[in-house]
Amino acid sequence: MGRVKIKKKSTFIDMTAMSDVTVLLLTFFMLTSTFVKPEPVKVNTPGSVSEIKIPETDILQILIAPDGKVFMSMDRQSDLEQVLTAMGDQYGIQFTAEQINKFKTASTFGVPMKSMKGFLDLEEDKQNEVLKTAGIPCDSLDNQFKDWVRNARSVNRDLRIAIKADATTPYSTIKNVMNSLQDLRENRYNLITSLKTTSEE
Repeated sequence: MGRVKIKKKSTFIDMTAMSDVTVLLLTFFMLTSTFVKPEPVKVNTPGSVSEIKIPETDILQILIAPDGKVFMSMDRQSDLEQVLTAMGDQYGIQFTAEQINKFKTASTFGVPMKSMKGFLDLEEDKQNEVLKTAGIPCDSLDNQFKDWVRNARSVNRDLRIAIKADATTPYSTIKNVMNSLQDLRENRYNLITSLKTTSEE
């Protein structure tokens, strides 16, 4: 007796729907994610139990390195342009259109005003190297930090100030920054911290 032949069926699976879903998910995550701005120094923030989130727009962030150097960043390019122009007028420095465009796209700034023109003429990788050894002057003899904050506030009244300092930064340095803000009657600001986790016993 002859064997019955079993008809083979096709094992083809249509993956069109799966690839559509993948593309949609990828597009969603790309459009909703926010990129972290590169910072000139690595800062390990102290831990806290507060879960209050700072807003994502209209932020003036003050970055304080472990060695006390002060850097700043703003999220709006139009504000950056106006602030740089105001600082240039105050210190008698005229910036070119190319220098202003470079400043607008910078993630963080932090050099003395006398070095700002030369800093903006550098390539981006060299700017990052200069930032590691620079910082905005914030002492009693030359407090350019106060001028930056004052001009930033005059450009955008809705700015929220956020201080991000390293856990090992000396308290005297942070107090000096806070005193400068208090001199400008800026008594409300956020401290950026990392969420502290408690271990269960």
